[in-house]
Amino acid sequence: MIDHVGFEVSNLTRSAAFYDAVFHALGGRRLHESPHAIAYGMVGPSLWIVVRGHRPAPGFGHVALTARGRAAVIGAHSAALANGGTEESAPALRPQYTPLYFAAYVRDPDGLRVEFVSGSQ
Repeated sequence: MIDHVGFEVSNLTRSAAFYDAVFHALGGRRLHESPHAIAYGMVGPSLWIVVRGHRPAPGFGHVALTARGRAAVIGAHSAALANGGTEESAPALRPQYTPLYFAAYVRDPDGLRVEFVSGSQ
């Protein structure tokens, strides 16, 4: 059910050196790279490190939950908002990740970031 986890980092180059070594030891590799993010995994990207100008803190990481299709992303987003969540980003296609990547982002009642995603792999 967990699609991937993301962490804010303060220095992408320094953190990439750490995760490059860790994933190499585990049999994984970089699967995505951009100026502000690097993703690692074995088959699909499961750990993302991102730099967006925020200090690393528990509230800046996120968990992505796999949804079975776009309707499920929309349903989970609606359910989250109806039960104390706040919107971070409405359901939308996000082709910068993969051509069929469809996701929505919310904050849970404690402010933790949760993503609902379909088509990530």
